[in-house]
Amino acid sequence: MRLPFLLTLPRVLRHSATIGADLVPDEAVVVDAPDTALRTALAAATAGDHGPARGLLAATRAHAQWELRDGYVARLADAALHNPGWLDAWLAESPEDPDAALVKADLCIGQAWEIRTPERARNVSRDQFQAFFALLEDAVPVIGAAAGLNPADPVPWRIALTHALGSQAPRAVFDDYWAEATARDPHHYGCHTAALQYLCAKWYGSHEEMFAFAEGAAATAPPGSKLHALPLSAALEYEVLTEGPSSAAPDPFAPRVAAAVTRALALSAQYAPGSREAAGFRNQLVLMLLRAERWHDALDTFRAIGATATTYPWAHFGDDPRQEFLDIRSGVRIHVATRTPFFSRPSHPQAVVPAPVWTEGAPCALAIAAARPAEVAQAALMCGVSLRTAPASATHTYIEAVPDPRPAKRSVLSTEDRLTTAADNFTTGEKWPTLVLRRAPERCGFTLFHKGRPLATHEWNATSPAPDHTAAATTAAALSRLYGLADPRPVTHILRATGNPAQHQSDLLAALALPPLPADFGTRPEILDTLSGARVLTRRGLLAGIRDTMTTRDGAHPPAPGRHDPRPARWWLLRIAALAVLAAAAVHGWSSPGTGPVRAAVVTLGALLLAGQLTRAWCRRRARTPRTLPH
Repeated sequence: MRLPFLLTLPRVLRHSATIGADLVPDEAVVVDAPDTALRTALAAATAGDHGPARGLLAATRAHAQWELRDGYVARLADAALHNPGWLDAWLAESPEDPDAALVKADLCIGQAWEIRTPERARNVSRDQFQAFFALLEDAVPVIGAAAGLNPADPVPWRIALTHALGSQAPRAVFDDYWAEATARDPHHYGCHTAALQYLCAKWYGSHEEMFAFAEGAAATAPPGSKLHALPLSAALEYEVLTEGPSSAAPDPFAPRVAAAVTRALALSAQYAPGSREAAGFRNQLVLMLLRAERWHDALDTFRAIGATATTYPWAHFGDDPRQEFLDIRSGVRIHVATRTPFFSRPSHPQAVVPAPVWTEGAPCALAIAAARPAEVAQAALMCGVSLRTAPASATHTYIEAVPDPRPAKRSVLSTEDRLTTAADNFTTGEKWPTLVLRRAPERCGFTLFHKGRPLATHEWNATSPAPDHTAAATTAAALSRLYGLADPRPVTHILRATGNPAQHQSDLLAALALPPLPADFGTRPEILDTLSGARVLTRRGLLAGIRDTMTTRDGAHPPAPGRHDPRPARWWLLRIAALAVLAAAAVHGWSSPGTGPVRAAVVTLGALLLAGQLTRAWCRRRARTPRTLPH
């Protein structure tokens, strides 16, 4: 362990619970959270109904809401990528519908890139390239039809610009597409971001051309337009996605990167905290602030982001953008803590909107343990998380995590799901398995725990292809072994199903003969509070957990900690006497040259522990003593 870390560790331990305490909780963070109307349309499309999507896009066309329309089209096309039945039905019913044609055009581009993958060209096979170019060729008439059915719409030309990027279109073709796009909307953000990609160095332009394009667009953009953040996208492309300068010489673009960050900070200040519209460039801004080691500005930007994380840029660093967002946010808190003097108090912004406990669309988690509530409660005494249990059946228990007003320091900076962390702990040494189930609007999943180990994990995603058969069969075999199923093939079939994640999750529980999930699972984070027999197991400290584990009767649900009987006089006398002896020994140990530093430190630590115990007992005693007002 490095010495600088050891020197700053006391600051982290002291300030970790305070710095960033006003950030939204980890469980509230959602990636690419859709608004209510889009969420409704996506859910209906997943179920095969294109009606809400039709109404949604028709409204954006009627009111010329081109930016909003562009975002809706991209999400609907992504939803149709692996579940196109609803879009096919829409086109069969209304082949000349400009909205359906637009989604189809964007879908064609998505299908081509799905085969090519986002990998660099050197990592893409010849067969992949051939299929990629063939699909792009097939997309040309589809894009043309979408543009012709609604001539005022700039979104087909954003799709055309993306097509030019993949098809290696010459510059003259790109310029024609760009002229068509700006003729319809000169400040369309989606068209500008597509053009920026074409002009960057890794495609068909250069760093200079990319920065000049972005800065020119920002200079002519209206006040408050997201185009003021376009230079930030260029800076991110330059510094992160292309690894920045390749030599030790002074970076010629460093001043332009710094100016882009400054401009984006000013733009962010014009949007409300948690704004969905500003989420895209704010997530990029955080990353650029981290590269500049501006930790306090990064923490303030995380406050402004709230729960609205985005896939880009976090997907560039791992397969789970949400987890990358949470890990980096936690790292920023640690960096700020290391730079805060030990005896000072971290400053808090005065105008911070209180964060919601949970955001609509955020993932919810619920566990089903093959044990009675009292057994689960005794096993979870030392898990470090407050839990609520409720009987699911005569032999099974529902479990959910309960927010702690004062969470344990060990969990403040942890970005792991609290229920999953708790299950990892309370299943240790137990014979019964536990299934931790997670649900979000477009995806559902589970993790299987047994004897403190995660044996299998799986996820159904409405926007992803069917899972690999071998992986699904392995997971099905683990489930069948623990839940006593003779034939794992029906479970494998459920694991490989696509289209309706929530239904597949429920089907799995039925196949395993487990209790069904409560009806409102996924709509709010705590759903067991209304069930009969629900009880809360309050988080214990380490020593209290050990004590309760040894003293609680088998089969009893331990009472909540915090209520202490008055200490008898003998308890006080013994500890005060011991403190006096240890304090004298500590003074003698540090002042006597014949006593080693290790022995003196041990005695001092014992004295401090006793002093802390007496102080806490005295504070509790004063809190229990009733105060009387003078007459």
